[in-house]
Amino acid sequence: MTDSPPRVLLITGASRGIGAACALRAAQAGWDVGVNFHRDEASAEQVAAQVRALGRRACALRADVAREGEIEAMFQRLDAELGPLGGLVNNAGIVDVAARVDEMSAARIARLFNVNVVGAFVCAREAVRRMSTRHGGRGGVIVNLSSAAARLGSPGIYVDYAASKAAIDNLTLGLAREVADEGIRVNGVRPGIIATDIHAASGMLQRAQAAVDAIPMKRLGTADEVAQAVAFLLSDAAGYMTGATLDVTGGR
Repeated sequence: MTDSPPRVLLITGASRGIGAACALRAAQAGWDVGVNFHRDEASAEQVAAQVRALGRRACALRADVAREGEIEAMFQRLDAELGPLGGLVNNAGIVDVAARVDEMSAARIARLFNVNVVGAFVCAREAVRRMSTRHGGRGGVIVNLSSAAARLGSPGIYVDYAASKAAIDNLTLGLAREVADEGIRVNGVRPGIIATDIHAASGMLQRAQAAVDAIPMKRLGTADEVAQAVAFLLSDAAGYMTGATLDVTGGR
């Protein structure tokens, strides 16, 4: 590579929680940010406004990452509005209500994997097509958001979610090795129990708070603590790292 990669970053699921925190940390580090959202346009526009207030460009991009055509259209809009892509944070993800495997419908499992796994693969595909030197790009970086559930299994809660995040861990490792000589680094972050409203969506808020005693650091993590790990992996300070997944779990 003779040129530095562009400083344009797409973050999926960036209207709230960890994604929003990543957008602000990235802006502070000098990235222009595409703020993907599915439904909450007002929150996405607010995050974009905060990025602009930090002196960087931003745009809010609606797309359901479970739909391939919407992902493709989102990347095309990002190309037009902010220019060549330099980074992707695969953050969008969902959980469902707590359930045992023998209580799960095929529809529930398919919905979760379509968002958490298929969506991440398709976003990574579009990013590689733009950033890889094999395709005429100038390189870049991908960070995938996994979960401590990938190695804990989440029995009795959401084994389907845990399995989807284990797939993300393998995507990180396999893709990293696939594109390592094409100017792209691929790493992951594996958060533990983080104080975001994803727990409320699954009916797990009280259980998440009760789990504090099982965390060696005896507290929940914050979205910004996860975002700082993501920002590090996006940075040149992680320039010799690829295929790695960092635990941000309070020791759990």
